[in-house]
Amino acid sequence: MSREIDYGNLMHTAMRGLIRTVLQDVADKGLPGSHHFFITFDTTHPDAQLADWLRDRYPGEMTVVMQHWYDNLEVGEDGFGITLNFGDAPEPLYIPYDSIATFVDPSVEFGLRFESAEDHDDDDDDPLDETGEDHDDEPPTSTDGEVVSLDSFRKN
Repeated sequence: MSREIDYGNLMHTAMRGLIRTVLQDVADKGLPGSHHFFITFDTTHPDAQLADWLRDRYPGEMTVVMQHWYDNLEVGEDGFGITLNFGDAPEPLYIPYDSIATFVDPSVEFGLRFESAEDHDDDDDDPLDETGEDHDDEPPTSTDGEVVSLDSFRKN
């Protein structure tokens, strides 16, 4: 019986660990400089927690922006909790790491994208940040299965 190393799953686990480490640093010390995050997650994930009106508005995926105002950031082993402001209404969210589709920090041109086994179209919804403002700097997306070097995201 032959066994194969599941590199895809191992990579996803490592990348989710990176997100956890970054969020824990932000929870401990705050967001440094101009860093901010676009986080797209699956609102249908069984462990995702969000207000019913948000789940109704974003029935598949939702992108939140963690930038100017956030509160109660609690980083756990399997996900993180955060309160964001949606049109002057603070709403608590719980986002499991394995529900995250993309994690982008446009300030340093860094991004992670988690490919799923299912082919699905990207929603044309604009990222919704905690202030309700529109943003011109959309998270980068790719629909091909190309290998991207992390060096391409580093600033010189």
